Amino acid sequence: MVTMTPIIIDNQQFTAITVKLPKTNFMAVTNDKGYIMCGALDVALLNEKLKDRGIIAGRAVGVRTIEQLLEAPLESVTIEAENKGITVGMKGKDALLKML
Repeated sequence: MVTMTPIIIDNQQFTAITVKLPKTNFMAVTNDKGYIMCGALDVALLNEKLKDRGIIAGRAVGVRTIEQLLEAPLESVTIEAENKGITVGMKGKDALLKML
């Protein structure tokens, strides 16, 4: 099952996406500039093979819900995310607000 839900953080709208898979969930929260995602995100791939795309993204591990993804510290971020002031250890929701 796939769900897409609008969420508001500090009066800014984002889209939460959850894909229920066997024995796991895939989760992301996005806007038109970037996204945060669960541990399925391959930040090294984005930084190396897709560097020319300038993707703004962050990864949190060990999360099972969108709420946890928003509160979890980011475990890794892309180079472009760092350029926006997004850092490892920053809460997901704080990173999203820097993607405006």
